[in-house]
Amino acid sequence: MVAVLARRFGDLSLAEDAASDAFVTALERWPGEGVPPNPGGWLTTTATRKAIDRLRRESQRDDKHQAARMLHDDTPPEPIGAVDDDRLRLVFICCHPVLSIEARVALTLRLVGGLTVVQIAHAFLVPQATMARRITRAKAKIAAERISYRMPSASDLRERLAGVLAVILLVFNEGYLATTGDEPVRADLADEAIRLGRLLHGLLPDEGEVTGLLALMLLADARREARVTGAGELVILDEQDRAAWNRPQIAEGHALVRERIAAVAAGAEPPGRFQLLAAINAVHTYPASAADTDWGQIVALYDRLIAVDPSPIVRLNRAVAVAELDGPDVALAEVERVASALDGYHAFHAARAELLRRAGRDGDARTAYDRAIALAGNAAERAYLSRRRDQLAG
Repeated sequence: MVAVLARRFGDLSLAEDAASDAFVTALERWPGEGVPPNPGGWLTTTATRKAIDRLRRESQRDDKHQAARMLHDDTPPEPIGAVDDDRLRLVFICCHPVLSIEARVALTLRLVGGLTVVQIAHAFLVPQATMARRITRAKAKIAAERISYRMPSASDLRERLAGVLAVILLVFNEGYLATTGDEPVRADLADEAIRLGRLLHGLLPDEGEVTGLLALMLLADARREARVTGAGELVILDEQDRAAWNRPQIAEGHALVRERIAAVAAGAEPPGRFQLLAAINAVHTYPASAADTDWGQIVALYDRLIAVDPSPIVRLNRAVAVAELDGPDVALAEVERVASALDGYHAFHAARAELLRRAGRDGDARTAYDRAIALAGNAAERAYLSRRRDQLAG
């Protein structure tokens, strides 16, 4: 876009300023008005108008007529860069390295993903006010430093990849289990995240984490039809009807996981976070029955994942797997180690409630269920947790 503007107006500096102004305008308007159907076209049109406005202010009367004629330039558009898709290109643009990784992801989720501040705050496990300030600071930094709206080049792709992967996964997560609202599953968000994942895999087929993310999303989304009852209650993995799973999608996800296993065996870099999460989901989706799940392999994969990502959530998920091998008491001891970090996270209290239930501590389990229900924003999840709580003795 900058090159097209520069050719139209004969001034590279003017083109860069106009593109930056258009990007800032998008940051101000899109969160409230929504992302337009053709974001790239909207930005180009807005940048053109910004350039013309500046020319009108700075030029004499004759120059105004010349600027107006520029709107009708029939010159064929130049190539748009390394990324053809409007939405994916905007994700790369928003994930500018001058911003912190947290700010990049939060701003992109708000601007491009269309998530609310509440949903983004939930994804980051921080208060809503904290996330609102983080997004505001990111917008201010873009405006203050006049970060240029520029089509991502091939060299930008890997530099910005970590933020882009994080954005796509968080959009998928909001589709997989909605934070708020009446819909327990947001199929539109999950489908869009998978679409972006496929595009990214086509751009960077040799990037292990790109392949891992796509496999992870495919394997998780393949269970969509079995995850909520007709009455609107969440169905946990062990209780799902596996005949309702999308088998072609699972086969595709398994093939991608095997592709990465072969690549690592051939000398590629050790698997990262997304590849390991995909491998865990592959183990879950391989057997015909939940009773045949290889929990030893899952715990081993979590051990490798903790070496890459020692976050409290990963440790919580590992503890749930440990319960299947060593019993609920051992797992509870692991869970208590992350209690302070995850006290505001409903899934922590839900997992703890299930472990307490299995350990025969019904009173403590009831308290944990109550806490999980109070924190959960998804009606289907609340329905499941309420039923489990009400089944407790006493």
